[in-house]
Amino acid sequence: MPLHDPAVPRTTEAPAPGPAPGDPTALQVLRALDGSPRGLTEAEAGERLALHGSNELPRHRPPSRAARLWRSLRDPFTAVLFTLGLVSALVAAWGTAWVILALVAVSCVLRAQGEHRADRSMDRLRGLVATTASVQRRTALDAAPRVREIPVDDLVPGDVIRLAPGDLVPADVRLLRARGLTVHQAALTGESAPVPKQPVDLPDAGDSGHLLFQGSSVASGAATGIVVATGPDTRFAAVRTARRRTAPSAFDRSVHGISWVLIRFMLLTPPLVLMANAALRGRGLETLPFAVAVAVGLTPEMLPVIVTTCLARGAALLARAHGVIVRRLPALHDLGAVDVLCVDKTGTLTQDRPVVDPDRTEAEALHWAGASAWWTLQTAGPADPDPLDEALLAATGPEDWEAYDGVDALPFDPVRRLATAVVREPGALGTHTLAVKGAVPDVLERCALDADERAELLRRAAGRAGDGVRLLAVATSRRTARTRAYTPADERGLTFRGFVAFHDAPADTARDAVRALAARGVEVKVLTGDDPATAVRVCRDLGIEPGEPVPGELIEDLGDGRLGALAARTTVFARCTPEDKARVVAALRGSGRTTGYLGDGVNDLPALHAADVGICPRDGVDVARESADVVLAGKDLTAIEHAVVAGRHSSANIASYLRITLSSNLGNVIAMLAAALLLPFLPMLPAQVLVQNLCFDGAQLALAHDRPDPAVLRRPTVLRPRAFLRFITAFGALGALADLATFAVLALCLPGALDARDESAFHGGWFTENLLTQALVMLLLRTGRRAAEGRAPGPVRWAATGLAVIGILLPPTPAGPLLGMTGLPVLYYLLLAVVLTLYAAALRLLSSPRPSWPWSRS
Repeated sequence: MPLHDPAVPRTTEAPAPGPAPGDPTALQVLRALDGSPRGLTEAEAGERLALHGSNELPRHRPPSRAARLWRSLRDPFTAVLFTLGLVSALVAAWGTAWVILALVAVSCVLRAQGEHRADRSMDRLRGLVATTASVQRRTALDAAPRVREIPVDDLVPGDVIRLAPGDLVPADVRLLRARGLTVHQAALTGESAPVPKQPVDLPDAGDSGHLLFQGSSVASGAATGIVVATGPDTRFAAVRTARRRTAPSAFDRSVHGISWVLIRFMLLTPPLVLMANAALRGRGLETLPFAVAVAVGLTPEMLPVIVTTCLARGAALLARAHGVIVRRLPALHDLGAVDVLCVDKTGTLTQDRPVVDPDRTEAEALHWAGASAWWTLQTAGPADPDPLDEALLAATGPEDWEAYDGVDALPFDPVRRLATAVVREPGALGTHTLAVKGAVPDVLERCALDADERAELLRRAAGRAGDGVRLLAVATSRRTARTRAYTPADERGLTFRGFVAFHDAPADTARDAVRALAARGVEVKVLTGDDPATAVRVCRDLGIEPGEPVPGELIEDLGDGRLGALAARTTVFARCTPEDKARVVAALRGSGRTTGYLGDGVNDLPALHAADVGICPRDGVDVARESADVVLAGKDLTAIEHAVVAGRHSSANIASYLRITLSSNLGNVIAMLAAALLLPFLPMLPAQVLVQNLCFDGAQLALAHDRPDPAVLRRPTVLRPRAFLRFITAFGALGALADLATFAVLALCLPGALDARDESAFHGGWFTENLLTQALVMLLLRTGRRAAEGRAPGPVRWAATGLAVIGILLPPTPAGPLLGMTGLPVLYYLLLAVVLTLYAAALRLLSSPRPSWPWSRS
């Protein structure tokens, strides 16, 4: 049974294609479709299937593996790495070229494979959707019609179908007959209450009360209708033309911003090296391999691999542990950066079913409403109770029903908006009692009340509805027992018994999820097509302070700037059209917020496209799942919190890599440029640069398995290029000082190390110091340092230890001379230990006060 709601001044449905429905009569529709109330013949259906095609929505075709690889290669940083590899090959630095090109290939393959696995998971989800419909067809023109189940894909325009409670509407349908029909069309409009539908022979233009749309489902009653549109011609399919997100996501803005900062450095470094060596040392193009090696040394060439590995690992863990499918790997980073989550109330924060509100319900009214629901079902025998009857039966019990005997019932009719059960009370011989429940105005109109009493009850009902509840009015009447059937004419002179109030049942995990998200620094905003009072009530039930709700019609004339300011201070937007939701989300993004949107219906598509990351439950409509970046296994909203934490985990490890590699590389490049101007030989041979980079890069793969500091996971993680530039400049300068101090130690221990007499010793000493400082940076600048302290050695500690061992042992071994390095005296190692101790103390001192400021919001 539908509930009494205030009139909504404007529709919140997704836009319909073509002319406004409702003009032709039912007979005209049948003639236009060349159909019959008896159904099509099998031959006619086969011809129409060949003509119109399968009743399938246009599906987004996933890109091929080759297209995915090309899209990965178009990433600006990956493209620069690829270019550096080609340049290295041109200057015959084959080792550097092969390493860089191999890293590019691995990164592209990992990303493409991760997105391919997500698409395969989505294909498995599609198999969980119902795929049959009850259709009425004939074997020949003169044969009797027969109802049978056929695949939904085989429906054609002109088919006559039958619908019962719980059925999904498989196509756009014009009603021919209906009995007590209400439908859930929240997926299309966002309305949580079932909507009454009835056949109308002469509908008003623009009225859709006689039409059922694909994507809705039957809540109560039964119906027969004729299919008027299938596949791409349905209203459901029309929303696929919705505009997709064009602005860059949070991941694009952050990683691309950092990439372009580094690209400028890399493009500037080789010319500077060449000009400086030519001017001061008289060296020409023979220093080109060294200049390229310096540019490569500045490059975090493992960035694509680290990013893809962190995101793919996080996505795999989410899918395995929480059933969350990340369809676009960068969306996991965006989840970690989200600081505002917009949700559609119906079906996400709520269970999409009403429950009785005991605080606003009279006990006597609830008793009679429960009895009416029970005996209407028992006597009239609908297949299933509607959502309100289910709520009434859940709130009452056998003590409310079994004392009576059912006599007759008048099921719900959307025209009179009432349902009546006729029962015999115990000991009441010769009398029957009518227990009537329905919409408030319709019940009060049939009660024996004067005008003032009726006006007062309507005022009370309006006041309760303003608290976000929906009301049923309940009345009874005793009549002399009779044998003939009761009719709606008997629903007169009733005695008013009270109101039964309902509110939307919050989702089981919604309150915990909202609280967990708030603790993670994520603000929740509600964007709904429902009434403001209903949305406010749900927010309060979930512990969200709703503030002053803003109806959607108030934002129509606001510019983007004013809307952004309004959205920042507003928690609830009600009576929103799909376009309103998308504008609010876009305004939040435009004001610098990283925005997620959780929705499951067709009306949510524009907002899903507008958000940095779109989220949809598995049981959302198919088109919403395909448009979302992240798909939840169910409506367990705590999965969002798990996904946010996983995103922050991955982002924090990516940030650790950037902190470590950029500060270390910049320090090395500064020292290398200074040494190139001071020394009569190259400070490091290209082969040595390559080996050092290989060792450092291999060790840093362990960062993908690091455990970030819990403090980092409590706030959004946004990679900010300017903050990173300040950070790497400060710590790069500190690393360069350590390198220059090492030069002084080498000059003290080996007087010939700074001229051509002991070039190999200089190379060996600096190689060792470089790897040792890089090991220290890995341990002291990573986000997981505090979390790891006191625990058994993890992968990062083992990797740093291995890096230090290679740095100490490689120069004295037989491999050292092959790379142009020799061992050093013990005194060098003792003095180097002093330099490294001071360097480590400076790292701890500078990093401890603000260990995560390169991506914090402060």
